[in-house]
Amino acid sequence: MALRRLQAELLDLNKNPIDNVTVGPVDESNVLHWRGQIAGPVNSPYKGGVFKLDIVFTTDYPFKPPKVKFLTKVYHPNIDEEGAICVALLKNDQWKPATRISQVLKSLVTLLEQPNPDDPLMTDIAEIYSTDQAKFQKNAKEHTKKFAS
Repeated sequence: MALRRLQAELLDLNKNPIDNVTVGPVDESNVLHWRGQIAGPVNSPYKGGVFKLDIVFTTDYPFKPPKVKFLTKVYHPNIDEEGAICVALLKNDQWKPATRISQVLKSLVTLLEQPNPDDPLMTDIAEIYSTDQAKFQKNAKEHTKKFAS
């Protein structure tokens, strides 16, 4: 089930690419492991950066969510130092088999545009985001320039 579904989703992504996102299998012989990248959204402090992703699907996909993490360091309240991501769509209890990887990728772009300080992995960054937007913007831009250029 997983292989057929992923092949169909990959075909759909090739026909209907997501703006500023590239993604695909690391190796054609293993459709369960993908790599991707997101160009920093222009309306965010991540503008100009390129953020690499690692996506691992289990053979239970689409019944279980993929494991997605950022390989590029991101200064963000919902992304920790190891690249783990806190987004509702990827949580086991909120994942739905009808969810497609294109929706996951779009939600990550949205997360870069609109951090969610109410559900942080990085509480210190969430605090800065909530109380000092100028400092958050400055730190995120500097981090992007250092790690995602």
